[in-house]
Amino acid sequence: MSAAVIMKRIREMSTRFRARLAGGLYLFTLLSAQFLESIFPGTFNRAAGILELVGMSAVTVVLYYIFRSVHRSISLLAAVFNFTGITLEAIRFNAHVTDIAMVFHGLFCILIGCLIFKSGFLPRSLGALIAFGGLAWCTYLTPSLANSLSPYNLACGLLGEASVFLWLLGMGINPELVQQHAGQAENLTRTTKLPSMADVANTQALP
Repeated sequence: MSAAVIMKRIREMSTRFRARLAGGLYLFTLLSAQFLESIFPGTFNRAAGILELVGMSAVTVVLYYIFRSVHRSISLLAAVFNFTGITLEAIRFNAHVTDIAMVFHGLFCILIGCLIFKSGFLPRSLGALIAFGGLAWCTYLTPSLANSLSPYNLACGLLGEASVFLWLLGMGINPELVQQHAGQAENLTRTTKLPSMADVANTQALP
């Protein structure tokens, strides 16, 4: 199945299903990767890594479509940050590259937290939690700082993310709020639409 077909199917999903899909994908990816690495150490590490990268890529796309009605540019920037982190995680030149990947993921979490807080799709406390978790991931920018805060930064990062995705899986989101934000975004686009060449020509033709 091509990426274009997958994107089309995600666009056609209902808002409530997208939310539960994001929560389910995140938890399945995290738990499956940890299971493979714990039960079969060294044997399935590569498979666990691929599963984690593919799963988080799908989660990123789904979250973009959920929050783009709130602020398309911020939602897109969050997706770019996370895809950058995923790409760096896939390359893994050295340990520091992996740390930088965590920083990009942290920026993604901070922006998603801002979108949650602005939208009201989820309790704002969850937005604060995932944003705080994002700050914890950003401590990996400086290895010495990350080491001094370990394992508390890891725990904060995982707790912030898990709280949001557990809510998405169990409670979903209110589709009426999503439609309301989509309508407001559409109205804003219409009111800020640039004049066409015909409009400019008609204006100049007036006495």
